[in-house]
Amino acid sequence: MISPLAHIHPAARLAPGVTVEPFSTIYGDVEIGENTWIGPNVTIMDGARIGAHCQIFPGAVVAGIPQDLKFAGEVTTAEIGDYTVLRECVTVNRGTVEQGRTVVGSHCLLQAYVHIAHDCLVGSHCVISNATQMAGHVQVGDWAIIGGTSAIHQFTNIGAHAFIAGGSLVRSDVPPFVKAAREPLTYAGVNSVGMSRRGFSEAQVHQIHELYRILYLSGLGMQDALTRIESEIAPSAERDLVVSFVQAAERGIIKGPGRRKSEEGAD
Repeated sequence: MISPLAHIHPAARLAPGVTVEPFSTIYGDVEIGENTWIGPNVTIMDGARIGAHCQIFPGAVVAGIPQDLKFAGEVTTAEIGDYTVLRECVTVNRGTVEQGRTVVGSHCLLQAYVHIAHDCLVGSHCVISNATQMAGHVQVGDWAIIGGTSAIHQFTNIGAHAFIAGGSLVRSDVPPFVKAAREPLTYAGVNSVGMSRRGFSEAQVHQIHELYRILYLSGLGMQDALTRIESEIAPSAERDLVVSFVQAAERGIIKGPGRRKSEEGAD
């Protein structure tokens, strides 16, 4: 159903079954997949690529130009995967020339007032809670959960299956499978509940506990801890993901209990 009170550019490409409610505006360079619902007072701007079976609630803006003074009008996109929900007043900006696109994956829930800035890459099955503000070039792995009113520094990476407590200031990378809380943001254990809900075996969860015990609780420096993990923990997809994530963390990873700031990377 397309409301006669909506404004849709004739060049916009809407698949069968798309609903557009009153007072929404859809620009010309837009693609929307089948059976997606666009609620009232939504703005879908040039560069939006929205998947099938999505729900976009009132006040949301998709593909607004980046809030980046270096942006020079380059042609970029904001891409939303299938079955993703954008609640009230969510904003997802387009990319810049550096990345070319901003991406939110499939089966995500972005709660009210979430902001996803330019060039962010958000995986699938993520939950980003109310009023979380994400600066540019942030990367978020699949199944991550970010608590409400969190603020995420630009170029920060958040690993798959991580859980970040509400109200957090995320200045350093958050490794996969962990819970992060407190101020400054600190390792608070392994997200065993989340992993169990997603079908991880007891053996997989135990291995993840063991490798983070070495990484955060052994008293070793970061490189020595990684070397010990690779020598003592049997190879697995989970072990390799954690090791490669930590090795690639240019901003350093979040603190562990009692670790010196110099060992974790600057905040």
